[in-house]
This record gives sequence, structure tokens and C-alpha cells, in this order.
Amino acid sequence: MPDPFHALVLMNLLFVVGAWCLARPSYAAAAVLVANSVAWALWNQPIEGRVLVSFSIEHGITESDMLSVLAVVIATVTVYRSRVRSRRSDEEALSSAGDERLNRR
Repeated sequence: MPDPFHALVLMNLLFVVGAWCLARPSYAAAAVLVANSVAWALWNQPIEGRVLVSFSIEHGITESDMLSVLAVVIATVTVYRSRVRSRRSDEEALSSAGDERLNRR
């Protein structure tokens, strides 16, 4: 079982990577955030908080598990924003190529 220090380091890493995704969306940032959220869900035992939904005596969803869900949502939004940004840059490249053709005539 990990100690609270390592769990807090992992939680801070989750916050930093989430901010990275929101500030500079990219596929790499989203992938790192999803990997970190999986790690957080597995190793957050020392600071889990209250059980929100109990599946059995041993298993349930805790307050800390909600951070993983939020991280996956942020990663999904990041992938969407990256796709939109890449499509815009492709469209701008095509329109600028069309403008160059018109200027040559």
C-alpha cells in the first residue's frame, strides 16, 4: 500500500497534467492525463475519502475516484479541441493555397 506522500505526489501530477491539457491541448497531453488518472484510481488508497457508492464491503467508488472521472472528461475535451484545431489549420492551409492561385493569375 502506498504511503500518503506518494499519493499526494500523484494527485499533484494529476492536477498539473490536467492544467496542461486545458492550457495547450494535444493528443500527447490527453494520453498522459488518462494514464495518470488510471494510476490515480489504482494508488489513491491513503487519501480516498468517503465512499459514495458501495458495490460490496470491499469495493466502492470514493471521493478521490471522482478525480479520475474528471480527468478522463478533461482528456476527452482535449482530444476534441485538438481535432478542431487541426481541422482549422488544414482549412486555413487550403484557403491560403487557393488565394495564392488567384494572385498568380
